[in-house]
Amino acid sequence: MATDVWGVLDEKRRLRWLFSPFEHVGPLEFGMTHEQAEAAVDGVLQTALREGSSGNEVRADFWLAQRPDARFSGPAVTVYYGRSIGLAGIAVNALRGPQVALNGMCLVGQVPSRLEDQFTDYLETHNKDLQYSQCADPCSAQLGLVLRAQRAGDIVLSRPVLVAEAWAHRCWDTTEGCIPRQEWKTFEW
Repeated sequence: MATDVWGVLDEKRRLRWLFSPFEHVGPLEFGMTHEQAEAAVDGVLQTALREGSSGNEVRADFWLAQRPDARFSGPAVTVYYGRSIGLAGIAVNALRGPQVALNGMCLVGQVPSRLEDQFTDYLETHNKDLQYSQCADPCSAQLGLVLRAQRAGDIVLSRPVLVAEAWAHRCWDTTEGCIPRQEWKTFEW
């Protein structure tokens, strides 16, 4: 039997994390060192890759420590560190990442158009601005949140990128913002 490389983790089997803008995403707090982030997710996620990238950023991928089966190989969470501020960006994999909630709104693995409607309503209710990246991703600099899309076979699902306040001012800008270019190129895994 062939391995389903597009396996999407069932919602009931996902980790549950809360997002507090500019503070934390689950156990990961903005500003942490990589060693602190590893300790915060110890036993749940494990580092699979850590690499430098161009500029002042460093990237690391965290994989599920207990993989449900072979279909779920690949990173659950990708983190980006700014050398001067520590943990500055967290991208949650649409297929196998934790379910991240903002005031009850689930941000991971959702149908992008439906999530965009919820997000727009949320921003209007909370008197926050909606912006779009050059890739047409809905964003809010006031929350440090970009709702990207990621391919899962013939469908796409939501892949949120959550950033520290120091990266938020241009989080929608794919060319001059702080989110590394490699993140903007991530569409499938």
